[in-house]
Amino acid sequence: MRIERIHAPNVSKALDRVRAILGDDALLLETRTVPGGFEVTATTPDEVRRFDWTLRQPGPPRRVGRRTRVLALVGPTGSGKTTTLAKLALNVSAFGGFRVGIITLDSYKIGAFDQIQTYADLARLPLEVASEPREAQGALHRLSGCDVVLVDTPGRAPASSAVDRRWRDSLVALRPDEVHLVMSACVRLEVADAVMAHFADVGPTHSLLTKLDEDPSESGAAPIAGRLNLPARWVTDGQGVPEDLHGAPDRLVSGALRRGREPSTLQAIA
Repeated sequence: MRIERIHAPNVSKALDRVRAILGDDALLLETRTVPGGFEVTATTPDEVRRFDWTLRQPGPPRRVGRRTRVLALVGPTGSGKTTTLAKLALNVSAFGGFRVGIITLDSYKIGAFDQIQTYADLARLPLEVASEPREAQGALHRLSGCDVVLVDTPGRAPASSAVDRRWRDSLVALRPDEVHLVMSACVRLEVADAVMAHFADVGPTHSLLTKLDEDPSESGAAPIAGRLNLPARWVTDGQGVPEDLHGAPDRLVSGALRRGREPSTLQAIA
């Protein structure tokens, strides 16, 4: 979503610049004093509607000839993929009433398997481990009785390696129906761009922003979601499993509008 931050020596000049850039129907999200003058944050109703429409787009249909829906989580180290996977597996609002299985492709990081094994044991969910494409296909076959299979992947910084290539080949072998790009809501926009480019070859179908609680105003999440320009079904805002999982569209749109406060319009203050 396009969000403009306008700096000017006074409010009047700031509003004039907003009008020149966004037009008379601009929505004023925030006005605050900053060193040297004022900052006005604004967008337009059309941008808000476009952002909401993008977030709510349905996912791709299930692969032809396959009963089980396969959802993979990919993203950089520290983005919270494994914890998010546990929230998805256990949260009733996500897959309540469905039989859920787990495949982990992360056999590289020390302690990674123990973490996901703990979640699987507590919830009595079937768990498979695969480190190469043939093993991944076998794991998916053994979980064919599940309605949904969630796939955990290694966290990697934006730099390719042989290890990176192996788990990606295994993911391709699973032919996931959805690939959710998991990213902290607190990263800089240029970092989001680099992460998106690094994972472009695995074909992300959705974004999934985590750690919204680390940005109390949630003002940074909407620009990142807008930059990724992908549908989003869920966001997370804490370490609680499974409760800190929430629907993305309403949360991100309200965050963009400063947590649901009615934004001012230029016409209203003219």
